[in-house]
Amino acid sequence: MQKVRWGFIGCGEVTEKKSGPAFNELQDSHVEAVFSRNRGKARSYAERHGIARWYDDAQALIDDPNVNAIYIATPPAVHATFAIMALRTGKPCYIEKPLAASYEDCVRINRVSEQTGVPCFVAYYRRYLPYFNRVKELIQNNTIGRVLTVQVRFAVPPRDLDYKQTVQLPWRLQSQISGGGYFYDLAPHQLDLLQDFFGIIVKAQGYKANRAGLYDVEDTVNAVFMFESGLTGSGAWCFAAHESARDDKIEIFGSKGRLTFSVYNYNPIQLYTSSGMESIEVPNPPYVQLPIISSVVADLLGRGVCESTSISATPTNWVMDRILGKI
Repeated sequence: MQKVRWGFIGCGEVTEKKSGPAFNELQDSHVEAVFSRNRGKARSYAERHGIARWYDDAQALIDDPNVNAIYIATPPAVHATFAIMALRTGKPCYIEKPLAASYEDCVRINRVSEQTGVPCFVAYYRRYLPYFNRVKELIQNNTIGRVLTVQVRFAVPPRDLDYKQTVQLPWRLQSQISGGGYFYDLAPHQLDLLQDFFGIIVKAQGYKANRAGLYDVEDTVNAVFMFESGLTGSGAWCFAAHESARDDKIEIFGSKGRLTFSVYNYNPIQLYTSSGMESIEVPNPPYVQLPIISSVVADLLGRGVCESTSISATPTNWVMDRILGKI
């Protein structure tokens, strides 16, 4: 492969700013075609972004001879289906997080990837952002000493659409499509980062509840977990909180200090040691997926290795399914 020629399966919101433009920013990467079940949406997206071809048949896009890699940006329930179709055609995949709507589907994807020898990557792009690389550096440099425990806290008010039960709920609140509720959509980035920092989580248990009654899936989740090293952690997520409770924070407690950072707001990293508190601002690139897409392209062209694969992504689904009592 001398140039990565992408076919997009899905052209929703995430592709407009976070990922889509980044594929054409790289010299040896280009978007050749796009698919949506909605013909009008596929055509509009292609015209607006200067993409040569559009399809309303996913297999036709996968079979396009000008396409040699597939980007899957659909709701999680169909990730496994499209990934397996592509892998069996010999075309590598880059899939939006989470890898699938269940741990079982992740295993299916990995099995086909292994059988075919075709790689599969997952868009846990925060691993590659300068902001989180700085957090990892502080941990690895022993800045806060030996890490003792980790806490995740996340709380947001309900979204406007959560109240409108007379219309169809957002797909993220339809568990048969998303794998769960907002927890299954937002917690993956937090859990993937922690496993990138500290290794695989090998034990997890949780409790879920629906406290506000706005929809059928859980709006509150509490969990405890243990990493392979013996490090323990906990998490609390609430998606129906009062505005005053809004929070987006991971705290890492060490023997020499404490580290606090956000996952979605990119608030300044706060480092607490015996010298006092230091606030660290780290800017991210305009297209947040550009660094990881660059890594994927380098891997496919034999110029590097991307570590965010379907193998590394699968434990995150396992942890979430354990917390939600799905396995």
